[in-house]
Amino acid sequence: MNLPFSHQEYYDRQSSFLDQLPVGSVVIIPTNTKKCRSNDTNFPFRANSYMLYLSGWDHPGGIWVADNLDSTWKTSLYVRDNDTKSEIWEGRILGPDFVSKNMPVDSGFSINSFDEDFIQYIHNDNFNYIYSIGGVDEHIDQLISDNNVVKLDARNFLDKLRVNKSDNEIEIMKKSAELASQAHILAMKSGNSDVSECHLQSIIEGYFISNHSRWAYPSIVGGGDNATILHYSVNQDDIKDGELVLIDAGCEIEGYASDITRTWPVNGIFTDAQREIYELVLAAEKAAIQACQVGAPWNSFHEAASNVLAQGLIDLGILDCTLNEALGDDYNGPYRNYFMHGTGHLLGLDVHDVGGGRQGDDVPSPVFSSGMILTVEPGLYFASWRTDVSIPERYSGIGVRIEDNILITDNGPIVLTSSCPKEIDDIEAIIGTGE
Repeated sequence: MNLPFSHQEYYDRQSSFLDQLPVGSVVIIPTNTKKCRSNDTNFPFRANSYMLYLSGWDHPGGIWVADNLDSTWKTSLYVRDNDTKSEIWEGRILGPDFVSKNMPVDSGFSINSFDEDFIQYIHNDNFNYIYSIGGVDEHIDQLISDNNVVKLDARNFLDKLRVNKSDNEIEIMKKSAELASQAHILAMKSGNSDVSECHLQSIIEGYFISNHSRWAYPSIVGGGDNATILHYSVNQDDIKDGELVLIDAGCEIEGYASDITRTWPVNGIFTDAQREIYELVLAAEKAAIQACQVGAPWNSFHEAASNVLAQGLIDLGILDCTLNEALGDDYNGPYRNYFMHGTGHLLGLDVHDVGGGRQGDDVPSPVFSSGMILTVEPGLYFASWRTDVSIPERYSGIGVRIEDNILITDNGPIVLTSSCPKEIDDIEAIIGTGE
């Protein structure tokens, strides 16, 4: 296997993590287990992000272990043994010898020996703590529990390290952003007055696959009223002439995600009402991007977007109140009836990447710093079927979200997804121009 980063970069990550832990520590980071889809069919395997971050191991069956029981850190990777019968059916297994020679760890061992080695770790006279990540591998969770050892959460240290990307990580994420941008452009070129959600999904995800990638999350392709459902996932309806389609789709390269949303009319022409809502969301997105400055508090970009959206809702006659009343206390006023989610999230090895900042997180929000990559994605949604709030007839059935991927730098924010059109003239010029 070819690792996306040098061994030295992995060693540096490991040191930055392990140097924070006390003597007598054992670290156990399992990768994800295979998940059954139906009977003997599994979901496609995707390695755990912490495993990818620390070692680059992206195969099923893997436990990264580090210990400093003898005062110096030793790292190991426990993997599956070579097994000809299994390999005939499911593909080659690299095995412990390969790991010892080719992976950024000190030693490779058979995963079959892990349970016995675990007992050796915790019975060592110098043993004090286990640092692990729960909820990834039930067997390891149970093993730790059965032996009554104190487990501390390794994520408390790793999550902070993952927030700011290295130059090499940024280069990969630029590629992911560009690949997803081109996929969205292909979908726009295929727009017409008789297109279906699933057809547009197939264009985007087919482009991912044909470029040695895959989706980073299940694509959202919602036409008309479906665009007002934030996590719409059916993607089966025909889109009617004159309706908008909202596509939220991103890909993954070497585990690193992109996350783009574009909203456009399938027939190539925005109606006056659609244009009014779209231009308001676009103005909010631009204000939010401009607020992504080094040293600014995390909420800055949400507040910037919210101010624009709330004032715009007043100007369009959707809200009848002052700006302060629309915003409410702590930005929870009536404008939230039409903009229900946060303005963005960190992006990296997870689409909703670790490090805080998401609405509802129970950890402190970060301060913008160079090397962060995040999404900026304001939206407005006017579902025709809602009865809990007033939906103006002019805007009924309109849902608009615009989302870009932003790199924070000392010289200001950089839009990594800038090649994906979002200005109205650019969008209208490209829709339906494909073969």
